[in-house]
Amino acid sequence: MPSYYEIPVIIPSYEPDEKLITLLTALQEAGIRHVIVVDDGSGTQYASFFERAAAFENCEVLRHAVNLGKGRALKTAFNHCLLASGGISGGADSVCRGIPGCVTADSDGQHTPADILACMRSLWDNPESLILGCRDFDGPAVPARSSFGNKCTRQVFRYLLGLSVSDTQTGLRAIPAFFMEKLLEVKGERFEYETNMLIEAKNLNIRILEVPVKTIYIEENKTSHFNPIKDSLRIYLVFGKFLFSSLSSSVVDLVLFHLFCTLLHTPEDGLWGLPYIIVSTVFARVISAVYNFLINYKVVFQSRERMAVTAAKYCLLAVCQMMCSALLVNALYGLFGGVEVAVKMPVDVFLFFVSFLFQREFVYRRR
Repeated sequence: MPSYYEIPVIIPSYEPDEKLITLLTALQEAGIRHVIVVDDGSGTQYASFFERAAAFENCEVLRHAVNLGKGRALKTAFNHCLLASGGISGGADSVCRGIPGCVTADSDGQHTPADILACMRSLWDNPESLILGCRDFDGPAVPARSSFGNKCTRQVFRYLLGLSVSDTQTGLRAIPAFFMEKLLEVKGERFEYETNMLIEAKNLNIRILEVPVKTIYIEENKTSHFNPIKDSLRIYLVFGKFLFSSLSSSVVDLVLFHLFCTLLHTPEDGLWGLPYIIVSTVFARVISAVYNFLINYKVVFQSRERMAVTAAKYCLLAVCQMMCSALLVNALYGLFGGVEVAVKMPVDVFLFFVSFLFQREFVYRRR
């Protein structure tokens, strides 16, 4: 058999049923030589399933004493694989020497041995890429909550990250060994960890390849431990920092703009030969831009570029955005009058979306 049959298949499992044993049987019959099942604190009432799993020749079982979440289960298995292969070197560019990587799959029967093998083969041929087994969510058999959730997340990824992935929540993934090491330090203990994995792949410029797989939902996915409300909130909170930085900066900017307009609105309607709206915009934007840059650099984009280089690019963008804001607000206020802040708000909402795209692709993009 080809060597990719040696790639370990990791199956995190919490409170499994007979579908886990059916999957393990099929994997053994398919010739897959190494399977790692992680018992994520399922409890004594489910011990028999894991005892039967351990009886398979190609399977070993790792255990958590309590339920720690899918993200932690994956990290436990990644660490086990890396240590077993002797691939931990401690260096930033270390690569696992014993295996090209691993494949993760769910225990509820959604992933067939043929699809798992397809991802293993793709990883073997593309050892530097993250492989995703992607489902088709337009079929009639797809539960509404799964279709809606995946399609929404897909659009969020496309805009916020510039990452086009057709199945953001797939549990079938082939992960290269060097990326497994990086993922041990990525935050997330439960379902949000798989979202963080995609974000980290984007940050590290790891190529993502998609392998079409069957779309299987057994009993409309009723046995899934994914809570559509609680776990979706965890996933979308990953993006909360993007919105918090920009919205809080906008609030700071608007408050300062109103304050400076009040202070600088003189009878001569100008300061230093400039309209007071222009001057107020500049003062407010300088202060809010410093605040925004520090949050984006440290928290939002977690840039690894030198601060001086990133700050120079940010300043260039901030100056362009400030000039556009000042000129547009001044022009629109001259045409329509009204309250300055009311004119400024829609202008800045438009510029916010433009600015985010430039920050993502130019200012903080990791090389």
